[in-house]
Amino acid sequence: MSWFIGALKKYATFSGRARRQEYWMFVLFYVLFAIVASLLDMVLGTVTIITLVYSLAMIVPMLAVLVRRLHDQDKSGAWFFITFVPIVGSIWLLVLTCTEGTTGPNKYGEDPKAIS
Repeated sequence: MSWFIGALKKYATFSGRARRQEYWMFVLFYVLFAIVASLLDMVLGTVTIITLVYSLAMIVPMLAVLVRRLHDQDKSGAWFFITFVPIVGSIWLLVLTCTEGTTGPNKYGEDPKAIS
């Protein structure tokens, strides 16, 4: 949970680097809270209002942590657009987010493993 809160504190910070653990813990809690929001919508009968508000509120931090994750591999945040290539693009982005980042400093900052 601390990884999720830490990423939220960097709400719109697109600079720097994010370790695999920071990225995947953020994704895990994002999905868990989205499930809770969906369940609340079902229980309260609010169609998808709560889920929609939650998803819209989380777009910026999700993109920010993804860009920082790509920076950890010394890649530009523009690599996100690879997802627009059908099937292959999403698979490639998944591979990039699962791959270990560069060791030591790169053009996007210090190694987050060395800092923590």
